[in-house]
Formats: sequence, structure tokens, C-alpha cells
Amino acid sequence: FAMIYAGPQKNLGPAGVTVVIIREDMLANISDRVPKIFRYDTHVKNKSLYNTPPVYSIYMVNLVLKWIKENGGLKEMERRNKEKTALIYDAIDQSGGFYRGCADPGSRSIMNITFRLQSEELEKQFLDEAAKEGFVGLKGHRSVGGLRASTYNAVPYESCKALRDFMVDFQKRNG
Repeated sequence: FAMIYAGPQKNLGPAGVTVVIIREDMLANISDRVPKIFRYDTHVKNKSLYNTPPVYSIYMVNLVLKWIKENGGLKEMERRNKEKTALIYDAIDQSGGFYRGCADPGSRSIMNITFRLQSEELEKQFLDEAAKEGFVGLKGHRSVGGLRASTYNAVPYESCKALRDFMVDFQKRNG
């Protein structure tokens, strides 16, 4: 890759943190019309210290990278995340349409699982009952609605299993 630009918040560090990996030859022909602060060559020449770096964000990324390494590395994180999301996707897929996934199966995220129920009223009931069971942050994005379960690296398997169990029980009681 010539350049990798990542906004890895929630999985690698706090919101707003970015990671840029750039091939050296990409730094050679940057237009002088680009303001100096926005030029990657400026930051490379100054060892990322052209301006005050976001020290807290960098510190947190370092801690998370160490945690990932100590817990088996990227392959293990991928395996764990696929295992966690499979629990919730299985509850959706085996619900006979009670839960409807928003993404095509071939395009599903292993970080954010979006789904809907038959009505907004039932979704509200789901959110209310889920909150009473200790599940938070399940309300979908304000622009699209629905429901969203996040399964970031720090979310334990047991939490995803508990949500799956709640979904199965909710369907039994309301389906």
C-alpha cells in the first residue's frame, strides 16, 4: 500500500485517534500549495512532533497494542471477534424474520451488528427491557434508527453471549 489511513477509535484507542502509515516515496511530490501542517512530509521530518501530539491518545494506543500482543495478536483478535459476532448474527438469522439484519450477509461487520425488529414500538420495548438487563448503547445511529450491537475488541465473549441469550428470550416472549 502507498498509504494507510485508519480511524481506529474504540478498537485501538480513544475517539479521534488516527494512524497513518505512508510509503516514503509518497512524501517526495507533495504540492507546496498544501499547508505545511497538513503535509505528511512535515510530520515525518519532525518525527511526528511538528505540533503538540495527542499524548493521551498515543499512550492509550500503546497500551491497547500491548494488550493485543499479550492476548495473541491480530489473528487472535480476529478469531475472537468473529466468534463473538457469530453469536448475535446466529440469533438474527435463526429468528425466522423476527430480527432482520441490515447488512447483506457477505458485507456484515464484525464490529457493529445492525438489525431491526417488525416495528419501532417493538424496538423501543427491546431497548427498554435490554437496559433493565444492563445492556446499553444498543440504539441504532440517529440517522438510520434500528438497533446496533458493538462487539469491539474490549467487549468480552460473555457479554455477547448474554446479549444473544436476551435476544432469544425476547423473541420467545414477543414473537
